[in-house]
Amino acid sequence: MPGMTITISTLLSLFGLGVAYFYMRQVMRVPLDLGLEGEQKSRLKFIHGAIAQGAMAFLKQEYKFLSIFMLVFAAIIAVLIDDNHTPDTREGFYTAVAFLFGGVISIASGYIGMMIATQGNARTTVSAKDNIGDAFKVALNSGAVMGFALVSLAVLGLVIVYIVMKAWLPTDLPNHVLMEIIAGFGLGGSTIALFARVGGGIFTKAADVGADLVGKVEKGIPEDDPRNPAVIADNVGDNVGDVAGMGADLFGSCAESTCAAMVISAVVFAGNIDALLYPILISAVGIPISLLTMFFVKVNTEDDVSPALMKLLIISSALMAVAMFFVTRSFVPADFEIRGEAYTSMGIYWCFLSGLVAGLVVGLLTGYYPSGAFKPVQEVAKSCETGAATNIIYGLALGYKSTVLPYIAIAIAIYVSWELGGMYGVAIGSLGMLGTLAIALTIDAYGPVSDNAGGIAEMAGLPKEVRRRTDILDAAGNTTAAIGKGFAIGAAILTSLALFAAFLTSADTLMREENPGYDLLASINLLDPVVFVSLFMGAVLPFLFTAMTMKSVGKAAFDMIEEVRRQFKVIPGLMEGTGEPDYAQCVAISTQAALREMIAPGVLIMGSPLVVGFLFGVPAVAGMLAGSLVSGGVLAISSSNSGGAWDNAKKYIEAGNHGGKGSENHKAAVVGDTVGDPLKDTSGPSLNILIKLSAILSLVFAPFFVQYGGILIGG
Repeated sequence: MPGMTITISTLLSLFGLGVAYFYMRQVMRVPLDLGLEGEQKSRLKFIHGAIAQGAMAFLKQEYKFLSIFMLVFAAIIAVLIDDNHTPDTREGFYTAVAFLFGGVISIASGYIGMMIATQGNARTTVSAKDNIGDAFKVALNSGAVMGFALVSLAVLGLVIVYIVMKAWLPTDLPNHVLMEIIAGFGLGGSTIALFARVGGGIFTKAADVGADLVGKVEKGIPEDDPRNPAVIADNVGDNVGDVAGMGADLFGSCAESTCAAMVISAVVFAGNIDALLYPILISAVGIPISLLTMFFVKVNTEDDVSPALMKLLIISSALMAVAMFFVTRSFVPADFEIRGEAYTSMGIYWCFLSGLVAGLVVGLLTGYYPSGAFKPVQEVAKSCETGAATNIIYGLALGYKSTVLPYIAIAIAIYVSWELGGMYGVAIGSLGMLGTLAIALTIDAYGPVSDNAGGIAEMAGLPKEVRRRTDILDAAGNTTAAIGKGFAIGAAILTSLALFAAFLTSADTLMREENPGYDLLASINLLDPVVFVSLFMGAVLPFLFTAMTMKSVGKAAFDMIEEVRRQFKVIPGLMEGTGEPDYAQCVAISTQAALREMIAPGVLIMGSPLVVGFLFGVPAVAGMLAGSLVSGGVLAISSSNSGGAWDNAKKYIEAGNHGGKGSENHKAAVVGDTVGDPLKDTSGPSLNILIKLSAILSLVFAPFFVQYGGILIGG
């Protein structure tokens, strides 16, 4: 039945949007002032409004900048990209349209996630007055809105861009050109993700570092104390970085992996639309599977919270493994060839399964190393007994060591996928890792909602029992956030490899049209000095990018620290609790710093492949992509896990271990946590975008590199 994939994917994406709307209504049904009266009621509404307004104000400013940037870059795409083998079609114009559409869908996804997170946080707080089960439900439902909405919009966007471009472009246009144009959709989503991740990360860590160093260390006041002028900006940052940023990141991975798979299979599946669009169907099938998984989880006691979140991950993966067996058998030909190599539908299923399992393993491993419940973090906490220096040494060692097992899991998935499905198999493996994306996003967005809920409880002066319950939710959220970061990094690595393969496939196809006997893959040789040197240059890019983003956080934090100190100095009665801090000024400082500091890292990521390709040609771009992929993945995992370990070592001490809160050990732990903040929440997560965006950019600009690249080495 031709077109069944389009019909099924469209229906499931619309169903997913309906599910997101249902969960949104469930969240909004909880009264904002449930069980509150008098001062507590007015205080909570003020805090909730300040966080929501601050978050939306940042998004408005960021999206205003991005709108201008996207239009300018779309014009560059329209001018530079044109395949001279299709003289009647200007591919650049259509690619620019797909690029802008991908950006719009990514912006919509981020807006929806931010909107529901800032509505769900206070409702989680008031629900925790009665019992932890109700609070858990509100936080999880808030995350579900983002999870289902984002995946559904990604699937629907891919279907729309395929249908529109198929109808719009000439019927005799080669199928591989059509798929390369559609790849512009993934580039648009990934470009938004770059600035959402980097800008959001700078915002949240500038506020966090400023609030911690002045509030906790200098003034000795508790976390989320309403006297701290940066506390609202800190809570805004949780949503900006961990909701909008993570959502845009994984939206990009989903769109990019799908585009990569379709580019690689464009020629062999040109006459079989169901097989061609099978990658879209993978994400679509994940929507009902994720909804079914939600019914397996219920929290009645405090001990149920963390196991419930882990259960969501495991059950969704198991159900997805079963469902995709039948889907793959139905929509992928039993036997087919790509570039002369024979493959089978069952081989493709095992490619999917290897990615799915690797994603779960990487997530669980990444959850183990930064968790306070296990030995690695407890060793870091104990090291604080000899000061901040040994704390930092142990944290760095933990991060480096934590890269080994996840990389082995990813390497196994790559080997299995490549053996059973070639380059196409690697792309399907990356989609396997993203198969349960709706659940992964649900769990990840749950974290900042719970974190905000605890902060709101503290600032509104609610009973200590409410804060205790939200802290339990937040503790589980910290673990799942670490898992989410590992999942996102693993997905980025496989996605980047799939895009790398798609780039080589596209460039090879274009070069064969010029010279039928040419074999690009055979010509790329590590002993070629151009390839080897570009490999070195690619390997250093993640470190330069990390240096830039870390320094950006430092600059922004300096401005924040100066402002918080100023307010404590000039506002009468602020320390005593009788003065009112200027929260809005701190939000404005973080916003301005984030928008200012995100530009240079963005130029580095987007400019590098364009400059290298133009000056040195396709083989040099291939070397650069390979170098940044390998080193960037390692650096991302170690940065995220070191930062998470320092954070949880501090919380382990605050729980009463090694002297407890306020001790010298605690002060050493706070220093480590502050150093780790930009690593785990800015540089580490943003490296995902570096390795993906460089690759999708190279894929989209492949026609430009083939026609005009290599001017310094003779083409």
